[in-house]
Amino acid sequence: NELWKLPTERVEEVIVAKLPEPTTRLPREKPVPKPRPSTKWEEFAKLKGIQKKKKTNLVWDDVHKEWKRRWGYKRANDDTKEWLIEVPETADPNEDQFSKRIKAKKERVAKNELNRLRNIARGQKIKVPGVGLAPTDQQSKTELGKAIHVAKHSTASVGKFQGNLPKEKVPKNMGKKRKFEPLIGDFSVEKRKHLDMLNIMDSKKPRIDITKAVNKQMREEDRQSGFQKRKSPGKKGRKGN
Repeated sequence: NELWKLPTERVEEVIVAKLPEPTTRLPREKPVPKPRPSTKWEEFAKLKGIQKKKKTNLVWDDVHKEWKRRWGYKRANDDTKEWLIEVPETADPNEDQFSKRIKAKKERVAKNELNRLRNIARGQKIKVPGVGLAPTDQQSKTELGKAIHVAKHSTASVGKFQGNLPKEKVPKNMGKKRKFEPLIGDFSVEKRKHLDMLNIMDSKKPRIDITKAVNKQMREEDRQSGFQKRKSPGKKGRKGN
């Protein structure tokens, strides 16, 4: 038996055999993940031979004469906490230097976020636009027709005086408008409708739905027959002597 040829050891007064390393490759549900592509800065650092050096979290603040964080809240040499900013000679003397500094910081933060999203898109091989609006999916013929219809009817005249383009087709299935009777002109149709309604209300003979009445009668007969079957006694078998 091959089991007895394996090396053994004693663990808590129990002899245990050491099994060999597994060699069977188990199947994977998903493929092996691909390595993350390097960012532009990583490629530039590799090209120039720049090595990443770990910086300490605390630095000496010459103004407050104490150790403070290098980044983040209450960091050392925080220029946003200065109460006085010297106006450069080439700058406009009426310009607010505090708001200018805050605006520049927001622009840097937005630029860093854009670069981060671009690195993610490059890693996932997604096309990213350079400037302007983000790309949208190509619209179908029906969607373009609806967009033209909505644009035409967005005017004050609800598109009544909007002309059609050459070779423009009328969009289909845009909904039906509710039609009202004219306020002036021939009132014979309106008169006939009101007279028909009055005749129905004044007639002594009620209007009967034949189909509904027949179905109701059939349900009533079925209910009566079922009740009679439950009420009638069943047949009894003969008793043995």
